[in-house]
Amino acid sequence: MDGDRAGRHFIGVDLGGTHLRVARVDGVGAILAGTRVRTDREGGPLAVAAQIEQLVASLRDDVTVAVGVGIPGAFDRATGTVLGIPALPGWAGMNLVARLQDSTGLPCILENDATAAAIGEWRAGAGQGCAHFVYITISTGIGAGVIVDGRVLLGARGLAGEIGHCRIADASDPCSCGQIGCWEAVASGTALGRRAARVAEADPTGLMARLAAGGQVTAAHVGQAARAGDARALELLAEEAVWLGYGLVNAQHLYAPERIVIGGGLSILLDLMADEIAAVVRDRTLPGFPEAPILRAALGDDAGTIGAALQAGLTY
Repeated sequence: MDGDRAGRHFIGVDLGGTHLRVARVDGVGAILAGTRVRTDREGGPLAVAAQIEQLVASLRDDVTVAVGVGIPGAFDRATGTVLGIPALPGWAGMNLVARLQDSTGLPCILENDATAAAIGEWRAGAGQGCAHFVYITISTGIGAGVIVDGRVLLGARGLAGEIGHCRIADASDPCSCGQIGCWEAVASGTALGRRAARVAEADPTGLMARLAAGGQVTAAHVGQAARAGDARALELLAEEAVWLGYGLVNAQHLYAPERIVIGGGLSILLDLMADEIAAVVRDRTLPGFPEAPILRAALGDDAGTIGAALQAGLTY
């Protein structure tokens, strides 16, 4: 352990559109205490900021020295001002760093949520030991955090890693960004859920429709049906694997990683798609590129909180 961090603790916050995760972490990324609550979307930014303040107060101890917050949106790294969070309206212009520093008395940093999760997996999870590493979260959308030459790749304004908006298809449903053909539009959990909903609509007696019980068919229902051996669900996952493989080839060519780690809700289905993904990647990757293993995230939903805390620890 770095001597500067020994005996010190850090608070990590993972601000999500649905849940708010907060944990106290030691210098090597072990969670010492943590909690998860529903994000107060209806209350707006001030209510959510108050939630963060209350949770930090409940988890900090005498050797807690800094707070790191991962957010699913853009921010000004120099000032700590949020520029926008697509999943949470009304945040543009809020100086979250200043507010948290004033209320907690602790130094605070902001980090992109995918980058925070990448840092967590790199320092304490499936990316340990890599100088070149890509973490990709596949859930409602697709995002990435990238480690190159042993350093976190940030880019201008910290916006590097938006691999979900690389175009890989000529046609698709509209992406969350409004464009057509983005990787996110064809390979995210949302996209898989849309395809499954169409199948269920055409076959209302099928297993996926029955699992949804009259509600919206989602990627989770695809996974449940596939594990039960449902042929149509397995076909959907085979198609999903191809789309995922195309985007992972882009990650190989862009960053030449030693390892690719997949997190997010869809990662629990990685075992059902691994062979098809590997076949696409093998077929489309240029000669000479390293055959990066594609692994499921080791830290699960804790990657973002651990990474945000460790990044705060590296900063202060």
